[in-house]
Amino acid sequence: MRWLDALLGRSRPVKPDLDALFALPSAAVTLQAATGFTPTGTGSVCFRAAEGGAFATLQQDIRALLGESEVEQTQDSYGYTWLVARRSPDDLSTLVTDLHGINSSLEGAGFGPSLLCSMADFADGPGRRLALVYLYKQGTFYPFAPLTGRRRDNALELEVRAAVSGDLKMEPDLSRWFPLWGAPGL
Repeated sequence: MRWLDALLGRSRPVKPDLDALFALPSAAVTLQAATGFTPTGTGSVCFRAAEGGAFATLQQDIRALLGESEVEQTQDSYGYTWLVARRSPDDLSTLVTDLHGINSSLEGAGFGPSLLCSMADFADGPGRRLALVYLYKQGTFYPFAPLTGRRRDNALELEVRAAVSGDLKMEPDLSRWFPLWGAPGL
């Protein structure tokens, strides 16, 4: 069937590699050296919430799994649910482990198709914000740098892509660099 897919121009979806999240701490070191951005200690997982008791139980299980991590649930204006984890800004490795645990729990319970993205937040001295976003369905990262007034700092995003492309698999299609307006932590 693969040759038929190739003949008809169809492609198979990329299987998500949640272990790619574990490259974030080394990318953070590179990012700080190149641009001065440091972790804020906030990260989040975005997904389309499901109805029912099984999903509510899963969310309680995730909170229990993360233990001492401060986790909150929010919903954005587009109707997506965000689970936001907070750790000390100097403990990005544990934050990444929390994000991986959230994603793995949702995927393991059959909610993988509902996962959209995960992100880790960064800031610099002048108060600019930046997120490194992991696209679950693509298996790639991209930077998102919001400005006031629903604008983005495209030059900074391209600079960050160049800086961390050796550490993270970056999304080559810029049209998939979706703006995450109203994302918690930004």
